[in-house]
Amino acid sequence: MEKTIKFSLASPKEIEAEMAQRIRLARIGRNMTQADLATRVGVSVGTIRNLERTGDCAFSTIIKIAQALRLEAGLESLFKMDIQSIDDLIELDRARSTVRKRAGR
Repeated sequence: MEKTIKFSLASPKEIEAEMAQRIRLARIGRNMTQADLATRVGVSVGTIRNLERTGDCAFSTIIKIAQALRLEAGLESLFKMDIQSIDDLIELDRARSTVRKRAGR
């Protein structure tokens, strides 16, 4: 069994490598070739090959890949603030207020 890294302790390169491996395994698990996935996502096979090798691609491509692999539910918690205290809730409210003020200019 492969070792799963803890993202909170990993470097960006380690996270990229882990995500690339997860995408590759999900693709293979769906019996898709790199060409199949590239066609569904609307990118070149080279883009998929590079992503699986290096973990590097545009964020919009990651979203399309997640949808093509039926893994979009995994995006739900991405960048979602984990509320564990009243201070976290106050911080989130402050951030939302700041965003509203900037948008109104």
